[in-house]
Amino acid sequence: MSIRYLGLVLCMVCVWSGCSGSATKDNVTKADATKAKSSGPTKQIGISILTTANPFFVEISDSVKQAAQEAGYELISVSGEYDANKQQNQVKDFIVQKVSAIILTPCDSRAVGTAIKEANAAGIPVFTADIASIAPGAKVVTHVATDNYSGGRQAAIAMIEALGGQGKVAILDFPQVESVMLRTKGFREELEEQKKAKGVSIEIVAVLPGDAAKDKSYKATQDLLQSHPDLNGIFAINDPSALGCYAALENAGVAGKIKIVGFDGQIDGKRAIRDGKIYADPIQFPVRIGQETMASILKYLNGQEVPAEILIPTALYRQSDGNSDPSL
Repeated sequence: MSIRYLGLVLCMVCVWSGCSGSATKDNVTKADATKAKSSGPTKQIGISILTTANPFFVEISDSVKQAAQEAGYELISVSGEYDANKQQNQVKDFIVQKVSAIILTPCDSRAVGTAIKEANAAGIPVFTADIASIAPGAKVVTHVATDNYSGGRQAAIAMIEALGGQGKVAILDFPQVESVMLRTKGFREELEEQKKAKGVSIEIVAVLPGDAAKDKSYKATQDLLQSHPDLNGIFAINDPSALGCYAALENAGVAGKIKIVGFDGQIDGKRAIRDGKIYADPIQFPVRIGQETMASILKYLNGQEVPAEILIPTALYRQSDGNSDPSL
C-alpha cells in the first residue's frame, strides 16, 4: 500500500511540475516579447523624398535614417517619384501612422501645400529638406537646404570662366521645385551683374525643361542643338541633367565644343568633371542636409527653438579638384 501511495504522490508531483514548468515558460515568453516590443523603436518619423533615381536624395534619406536610429526613432522612408499626388497619399499614410514628424523634399513646391496642411491639421510637425514649399498657408517648422541661390551665382561664374565671358547659353530647367527656381535666378542675376561690371557678354537664348532627369535632358539637349546650332554653353540644374546633356552632345559629335556647367557634386558628376565632360559643379552636401534636418526635429520635439531656415553653402568643384579627389 505504501509503495502504491508513494507512486501516486510522485505521479501527482510530476504532473504538477510539468504544468508549472509550462506556465513558467509561457510567462517568460510573454515577458520577453513585451520587453522586445518595448525596447524596439516606438517613435517614428516619416520622410518622402523626390526620387530614388537621384542618389542625392537617397543620401539625404540615409543620413536622416542613421541620425534617427541613434536618437531612438524608426524612419519610414518613401519616394514620391516626381508625382505630387503620390506624395500627398504618402503624407496621409504618415498621418494614419501617427508619426512624430514628417520630412518632405517636395515633388512640386506649390502642390505640396495640400499635404502639409493635412499634417498641420493633424498636429504633426513638417520639415522640408533641399526643396522648400512655397504654398501659402502651409506651415513648415524648418527648411534645411543648400544655398541654391548662391550656388546658381557660382554656376554663372563657372560659365563665364568656361566661355571666356562671351557666348550663347541655354538652361536645362526644372521649374516645379523651389530649389531650382533659386538656382536659375542666381545664375541669371550673376550674369547680368557681370555684364554691367566687367563687360561680360553671355546671352541666355533658351530655357528648356530637363525635369532634373538624364533621359529628358538628353532629349531637351537634342532639341537645343536643332534650334540653336551656335550654342556655346549649357547650364544643367543637376548632375543627371548634365550627364544627359553630355550624352546628347557626344552623340551629335559636338562634345567639348559646348561647355556644360552642372550642379550637385554627386560621384558620377565629379568623375565627369575630372574627365573634362562637365566644366564645373557647385557641389552640395546632402549628408549634412539630412543631419541638420534630423537635429532640428529633435530640438523641436524637445521644446527648443529652431530656425525657420538653415542654408548650407555650395563649393565650386572644377577639374583640378577632380584630379586631386581621393574619392574618385
